[in-house]
Amino acid sequence: MTNPSPRRSLPLLTPAHPGGRSAMTCKYRCGDACFHEVPNTSENTYFGDVVADMSRRGALRAGALGALVLSAGVVGAAATPAAADDKFTLDWWNKGGNWHSGGSHPYKGGLTFTPVAPNTNDQITVPNGYQSAVVVRWGDPVVPGAPAFDFEAQTPDAQAKQFGYNCDFVTLFQLGRDRGLLWVNHEYTNEELMFRGYTNGDNATAEQIAIAMNAHGGSVVEIRRSGGTGRWELVTSGPRRYNRRITAHTEMRFTGPAAGSSLLKTAADPSGRVVKGMLNNCAGGTTPWGTVLTAEENFNQYFVNAGKAPADAQAGLTRYAFPAALGGRRWDRVDERFDLSKNPNEANRFGWIVEIDPTDPDSTPIKRTALGRMAHEAATTTISRDGRLVAYMGDDSRFEYIYKFVSKDRYVPGNDRHNRTLLDNGTLYVAQFTGDSPAAEIDGTGKLPADKAFDGVGKWIPLVSGTKSYVAGMTAEQVLVFTRLAADKVGATKMDRPEDMERNPVTGTVFVALTNNTARSSGPDEANPRLNNKHGHILEIAENRDDAAALTFAWTLPLVCGDPNDPGTYFGGFDKTKVSPISCPDNVTFDKDGNLWISTDGNALGTHDGLFAVPVRGKDKGHVRQFLTMPKGAECCGPLVSEDQKSVFVAVQHPGEGTGASPAAPISHFPDGGTSQPRPSVVVAWHKQGKKIGS
Repeated sequence: MTNPSPRRSLPLLTPAHPGGRSAMTCKYRCGDACFHEVPNTSENTYFGDVVADMSRRGALRAGALGALVLSAGVVGAAATPAAADDKFTLDWWNKGGNWHSGGSHPYKGGLTFTPVAPNTNDQITVPNGYQSAVVVRWGDPVVPGAPAFDFEAQTPDAQAKQFGYNCDFVTLFQLGRDRGLLWVNHEYTNEELMFRGYTNGDNATAEQIAIAMNAHGGSVVEIRRSGGTGRWELVTSGPRRYNRRITAHTEMRFTGPAAGSSLLKTAADPSGRVVKGMLNNCAGGTTPWGTVLTAEENFNQYFVNAGKAPADAQAGLTRYAFPAALGGRRWDRVDERFDLSKNPNEANRFGWIVEIDPTDPDSTPIKRTALGRMAHEAATTTISRDGRLVAYMGDDSRFEYIYKFVSKDRYVPGNDRHNRTLLDNGTLYVAQFTGDSPAAEIDGTGKLPADKAFDGVGKWIPLVSGTKSYVAGMTAEQVLVFTRLAADKVGATKMDRPEDMERNPVTGTVFVALTNNTARSSGPDEANPRLNNKHGHILEIAENRDDAAALTFAWTLPLVCGDPNDPGTYFGGFDKTKVSPISCPDNVTFDKDGNLWISTDGNALGTHDGLFAVPVRGKDKGHVRQFLTMPKGAECCGPLVSEDQKSVFVAVQHPGEGTGASPAAPISHFPDGGTSQPRPSVVVAWHKQGKKIGS
């Protein structure tokens, strides 16, 4: 193996905005969420408060989890759909299980590429022996007949047929070996970079607002492999019959227990079953039957006048951080459904997991209400031991929660009609984590406790099953529409921005990216061990009996991110002088060998975001290597390692985003170089000799 490049010692910078993001990113991506009060004002007990006067380690290892974890607010044990023997302790895990030995899933991994050095270059940088190329960029024609992109002559009609703006979740449905359908989320728009002379939503033209609305949503584009290599390129001729654009206007329907609820009804849709568009779609997932699950995240920022909504709507609007007055993009100026003083229930029609069939461009997207409403991140699916569908989801805000949905019925291979009902009936759970160390050892610095690991056990607390609520004082419809309020009531654990969740195909454990939380000024717990957590960490969950439907689990933190020179970082026990610095993990994926790939958002170490790879088992466990770096102003999204492991796709989101940037003064010219305007893009990287990614 080639020796890694020398690691630069990086200063522990304190950026102007939390987490390393620019002011422009904060404004357009999440509506300056970090500059508003944290919407979760629940009094859920921190673990440190629970165990302040007792050592939990002996109790945890001696007894069943159900007798140990406090679950304030749960209706009662009789209401919990748990098997009597569904118990789990750290002993089982530490003696082998699926954690240390890999159980029946032998670890195959290993990474040998030479990491790239952190940098601030305006380009994609890949390791020696690799190449990269743009697959598709903002404005590229998607629908046959779409015009070529012209930055100076944009129109709403053109944008509705062209590739949308900021790319996030990426997935590939292969049509044979050398062709496939690429799905990409378009999370949000940077109007200050899209339009010359743009100042704010109050002064935007109606045409600019309409273009931005059509730049949201998602795209299905046909791509093909180039010359048998790991490179893929956009198909630009022929029928392209699957190509499709989803926008903020695309008609969708609600299904599941909350469909038709009075909470979803508006004057424009008295049925409560039909909705226009999806907003701020971030991470996502796929189903075993070949559809996309795309997650609506910071949907609150598109609305105005929550403070003028009726009194009975205020609790929900406040908990989901809807703006009280005017501001933001001002979409209400062209579509009054975004004015909550006139249409308060329109707020409840966003924040869902949306299912889309990439092979049927005429199909109607479905918002699946059984999966709850929140600032969704991910919807990663797997099959439980008894054949039920399981979906894992994060709620990407400070002090929010981690969720799981388990279907009532079983997945039947090949029975498409039946399988497409699975996401409408099941149980929605929220996670509660308990550490195994005395509270005094979790001091907020990131220093490891005496047992040399941040770890513990946890349980999935039921919120709702179909039309049955497990939350006192809330109906099933209320639990699904106001899922955050329900999770507050049952004592879920407040986490440091839960983002993407993925299940390791080799070990079966679930990995969660916790991006950061600079608002954690007190109350560290073992699952969130640092105050002012500006670098984030990775959480791993091993569920009882390797069963995705189990209600108890063990957990650990394999990575506590940041500068390796900082004693408050942890790299799985690996030698920290040999790892790449990593900050703000965002999206994650796995290759078939079980190696974890991490993309970052808001690197607080002063260099650009990028893609990192790390073995999670074996002698190289914790050996983080940076695989590629982003251009100026961009975060790294996606990522996706192809089935044959010959290609890795990443989404280059918001290149050129930065304070003071504009079309007159761009800070990036990615991807076209020269004096061009920056364009969000999907990029593929591959080995020049056709070796698998990571070699």
